[in-house]
Amino acid sequence: MIDFIWNLSSFIVALGILITVHEYGHYWVARKNKVKVQRFSIGFGKPIWRKTDKNGTEFVVALIPLGGYVKMLDERVDDVLPEDKDKTFNSKTVYQRIAIIAAGPLANFVFAIFAFYLMFLLGTPSIKPVIGEVTPQSIAAKANVPNNSEIIEISGQRIRDWQDVNLALVANIGEQTLEVKTRTQGNVSSVSHQLDISKWKFSPEKVSAIESVGLMPFRPNVHNEIVVIAKGSPAEKAGLKVGDKPFSVNGKLVNNNWKIFSEQIKHFPKQDVVIEVERFGKIEKVSAVPDSIERNGKTIGYLGLSSKSDPYPKEYQFELSYGPIDAISESLDKTWQLVTLSFNMIGKLITGDVSVKNLSGPIAIAQGAGDHAGYGFVYFLGFLALISINLGIINILPVPVLDGGHLVYYLIELFTGRPVPEKIQEIGFKFGTLALLGLMSIALFNDLSRL
Repeated sequence: MIDFIWNLSSFIVALGILITVHEYGHYWVARKNKVKVQRFSIGFGKPIWRKTDKNGTEFVVALIPLGGYVKMLDERVDDVLPEDKDKTFNSKTVYQRIAIIAAGPLANFVFAIFAFYLMFLLGTPSIKPVIGEVTPQSIAAKANVPNNSEIIEISGQRIRDWQDVNLALVANIGEQTLEVKTRTQGNVSSVSHQLDISKWKFSPEKVSAIESVGLMPFRPNVHNEIVVIAKGSPAEKAGLKVGDKPFSVNGKLVNNNWKIFSEQIKHFPKQDVVIEVERFGKIEKVSAVPDSIERNGKTIGYLGLSSKSDPYPKEYQFELSYGPIDAISESLDKTWQLVTLSFNMIGKLITGDVSVKNLSGPIAIAQGAGDHAGYGFVYFLGFLALISINLGIINILPVPVLDGGHLVYYLIELFTGRPVPEKIQEIGFKFGTLALLGLMSIALFNDLSRL
């Protein structure tokens, strides 16, 4: 319940910020073009707060925080006083109307650049993309990618950490080959590997892009000893203690190997298991019933404990940060990378290279907001930037009812010299609404199926 409240609160905060940014873009450019703005609303439905400024604009925070709007004076829908006719949206030139509509998505892109700038300025703790091992017979193994090497480039894209690796791999879905450059510790020169990904099947709900090609990130050595037991967890209820060393699960020896012990527990969600542990030099038996959790599309057993592990090597850790000047170019580059990646994914959804099962909706966004907020402010900034880019891209898609649909109508007007007939616009808006509802339904269904 606490996780639900945290995720929901983080989701509302994130969405509130991004909607405000988007709508303020419309509002600011409309005011600069002397259009009278009647209402600036964050959310839909019943207002829970409202205030009117000296210009007569009513600022509203509404009950349902799933969008927003800027209502401008328009002769097509409002009764307009003679002295206000030059303040209507429809009285402005087509260039002015294009600027007002485009300002919303543009504000989202500008905000993403700003959020990334702050993130790079403050710095984020990062891990070098050092490969611990390559899965035998995997795509990476067939390309002779070596263990204990660092990935420095993927298909021309500079790689700094594992997030860069993941984004670069996803960007190449649907391609035939993938070039990965690595170097071993102490070497300046790199080695290039050509990965054949023509038959690569990537299911993000089951496994990460990194693991799906056979790359296993380096992990510090894990010792077969319990060091943390979560309060109220199945492990605590079973009587397991800090310092216990797992010996067997239902009679099967774990060979003093925590990974084997963990894998054994995963096989018994909501089932009775007998665990033998070494405690003060003696073997003790405890009975436990692991909880069940969903991970990578599978239901697995979960005890709620952690093992002792070696610290991460300092040479693999670094602070991803830049000075005030360099952070500008880095934030621009990161924003451009994600914008192009998003458009590529939309294209691959249309061609079928990416399944619609990969679409995520509000539940996944809420979970992501909660996770990133929990990691800290800097990580939450990165999440806001990513969602802001996606919000901007969605809104410029040429779908009637979205900003992009309006822009298409105004571009037609610009080239033909006359506006698109209102009846045609209305038909387009109806089809656009149905298409949008269809996509939202698919995304929501995907979210629910992953719970």
